[in-house]
Amino acid sequence: MSAPQEDIQTAQQDIIDSFQFFDDWMDRYQYIIDLGGELPEFPESGMVDANKVEGCQSQVWLVSTVEGDRLHFRATSDAAIVRGLIALLLRLYSGRTPREIVDTPPDFIQAIGLDQHLSPNRGNGLRAMIERMKAEAREHLSG
Repeated sequence: MSAPQEDIQTAQQDIIDSFQFFDDWMDRYQYIIDLGGELPEFPESGMVDANKVEGCQSQVWLVSTVEGDRLHFRATSDAAIVRGLIALLLRLYSGRTPREIVDTPPDFIQAIGLDQHLSPNRGNGLRAMIERMKAEAREHLSG
């Protein structure tokens, strides 16, 4: 695993820009689902309770590894749209330093209107995934 090619602000802006191509939310949802379909295979051995993200309606598993000064995440879900949300979060946070992860809010969520178009349960799950990633980053900052 290596560091992303672009800085974290550019990655966030690229996410925002990619949603500008779609006129309606049905197309945006399909794009999110398609992104989830591109996630790398998640090992069955990682689908254990210790890796589950609490607070998600669907099942979400998240693991992190450290390589040098970078934190890498892998995740999956049993729900297609949630896998797409995971893909967006991985694009933003995986391969970053813990400081970058902690200091960068996921502004793309509001910028693309995702916060207005997710069900309350999915919104809670998205926040739980973000908090878990940031908590793991904080742990590496303090440890």
